[in-house]
Amino acid sequence: MSLLRRVVVALALLIGAIVILDVVGVVDTRAVPSSSMEPTLRCSGGTGCSGDAKDRILALKYVFGDPKRGDVVVFHVPRATAVRCGGGGTFVQRIIGLPGERWEERKGFVYVDGRKLDEPYIQARRRDARTVAPTRIPAGRYVVLGDNRSQSCDSRAWGTVARDAIVGKVLLRYWPPTRIGTP
Repeated sequence: MSLLRRVVVALALLIGAIVILDVVGVVDTRAVPSSSMEPTLRCSGGTGCSGDAKDRILALKYVFGDPKRGDVVVFHVPRATAVRCGGGGTFVQRIIGLPGERWEERKGFVYVDGRKLDEPYIQARRRDARTVAPTRIPAGRYVVLGDNRSQSCDSRAWGTVARDAIVGKVLLRYWPPTRIGTP
């Protein structure tokens, strides 16, 4: 069997497995909706989007355990998002702060419990200079921010996300084929 044929068969099997897992309810699949996670996850056609096609992602639902700092998650946004960001529905962003922690942003850099957070996934040109006063994160809630801070409507605008609003952790970019990998 030729290499091209093997690649096509492997992609077809991968997509078939993803569809089955989605139907069963173990995973959630979707296209990246905005530029808030650029370039980690790419969108296309919108302001700040750098892709020719939207990345398609697979998120595994949290069945065991809770979300961790650094997880890229799919979540249903709070109602305040419609007012503050002009949209709603489901977003994809990174968990920065956990329940009970004290978080803040100083001139574009995040601090958790007084310590500067190491964020190698943020490019300097995508960081903003915002400052957010220190805030304690309530029990059962999370702070989520986009990797493209200069163009992200996130917890800084509308607050924390409830645990039960988090759909799952993004495990895989599965489309387009040139972008297959982990976020």
